[in-house]
Order: sequence, then C-alpha cells, then structure tokens
Amino acid sequence: MNDLVNPDAVVQEIQKLGGQAVGNKANVVDGAAVIKGAIDAFGRIDVLINNAGILRDKAFTNMDDSQWDIIHQVHLNGTYACTKAAWPYFLKQKHGRIINTTSTSGIYGNFGQANYASAKCGILGFSKSLALEGKKYNIFVNTIAPNAGTQLTATIMPEEMVQALKPDYVAPLVVLLCSDKAPEPTGGLYESGQGWVAQTRWQRTGGHGFPVDTKLTPEAVYEQWGKITDFDDGHADHPFDNASGLKRIMANMQNKSRGGKENGGNNDILDAIESAKAAKAEGTPFDYTERDVILYSRFNVFICAYCIG
Repeated sequence: MNDLVNPDAVVQEIQKLGGQAVGNKANVVDGAAVIKGAIDAFGRIDVLINNAGILRDKAFTNMDDSQWDIIHQVHLNGTYACTKAAWPYFLKQKHGRIINTTSTSGIYGNFGQANYASAKCGILGFSKSLALEGKKYNIFVNTIAPNAGTQLTATIMPEEMVQALKPDYVAPLVVLLCSDKAPEPTGGLYESGQGWVAQTRWQRTGGHGFPVDTKLTPEAVYEQWGKITDFDDGHADHPFDNASGLKRIMANMQNKSRGGKENGGNNDILDAIESAKAAKAEGTPFDYTERDVILYSRFNVFICAYCIG
C-alpha cells in the first residue's frame, strides 16, 4: 500500500480483515522504489493499481506552470514510472494485471481542470497502448474512471457526497478486472460509482468521403457538415484500435469522381497515393559469422536435450 503521507491506516485495515499488507511512502514518480516495496515483502508482483493523485484546480487563464507540471508528474509520470518498474516482472512471469485510473474529466473535459484532464486523458492513451503490447504476454491493462468519496475528492466535494460515494462500490469492478475471470480481459475503459458500472467507448459518425481526385475546399466540407456530424444515419461505428480507426480513411483512397483526372486539381496527391500503395518495406539485413552459427546450433541442441530430459 503506497501513500506519500500515511499508508498505515489502510495497511492496518487490511490486516484486521486477515490480509497481509505493508506500507510504502515512496513518491510514485520513483516507481522503482514503489515496486521494490512489494518485491521485498512478497517476492513478486502480480497486480498494479495506479491510483495516486492530487488536484490543483484553476481556470486555465490563472494556471501557472507549477500547477500544470505537478499534476502531470503525479498522475501521468507516476503511472508511467510504477508501470515501467513492474513491467519486467510481469514479462518474466508471463502474467500481470494493471488498473490505471483516469477520470470523467479526462474523458469529457471539465472547467478548471485543464491540467488534470490532460494528464488523465494521457493515462487512457497510455493504457490503450500497453494493452496491445502486453496482451501476448498475459499482461492485461484496463482503465477505470471512478466516482468515489476519497481523500482526493474530499477537497472539492461536500462531506455528505464524500460519505455517500463509497469506494466500496468501485472495488468489486477492480477486483474482477484483476482476476482471470474478466469477460473482456484487456484494453477496456470503465466508469463506475454509487453501484453503477458501465463500459465507455469511442463513437464516430459515418462521415462523408470526398473524391480524392478533386481539390477539397472548406466550402465543400461546409456543404457536407450535416452528414459529417450525423450520428443517427445508421452508419456510425465504434473504432477500437488503429486498424479500425483507419479503415474508412484507407477505403476512401479509391473514391474518385466520375470524370477521373479530368476534374484535376489533385494530381500531386493522387501520385502520392499511388506511390504509397506501391511502396514495399525494405528488409533488415543480418550478418552472421561462422562463430554465431555454431553457438546458435549448440544452444538449440542444449534446449532440445533439456526438454527431452
């Protein structure tokens, strides 16, 4: 249990319930020190919940650099540092669970929280990327946006709200995502509070594809604005990764006006598209000496002998 000021209260609560816990007062920016506490006490780490946070709310016009920097240091950099320190252990044991904490401010924005919202949105992008990288190693990464009464929200919420919004309503979701029974094990974003749990995803309109062989103008975009912003025409989708996000953009490469190049104005772009479509990735050369081949062969023989034995 890491807390910069006092982890002992939570440690004692866990111990009273029959669990094992140790306190750690390291700054989360020093992720190695945080993770070392778990390794020293238990010899391994299986789950990392990045939940440390502070607030420095201020209207953007009145915000100074220190209020911007410290929020990103604790929330975004702290999440990175602790995850970076735990990642090698997860890779080695082919198992790990990471829960990162974003906020509805990071998802939707919030007045007076440009610093907090940008850090929290950064955590979401960080989590999405790590979910892709960690999946094949059985390292699952999810993100929660909790609404709960805590030491953090007590600084901005009335006491009655703090007492009503119990963290007990959020904890079961976290436990499920940390287990091996989560129905959707990785890459999810979940909002939760006061007994309500939901998954959040991106939605995008069907949009409008302009012919690539005709010069695109602001006026043309304006004329199609209704279609560009229409979520109710039955063509909206929910992209979930880069491939699904780029699908419609790449498909529009084939969208040409009936007059073809005669309509002109975009030939340089058309040439660039054709060049890109014809491009082939260059291979990466590898040079092996006779010594390398011998060592590699002996290593494989050793591995086979070990397996057979």
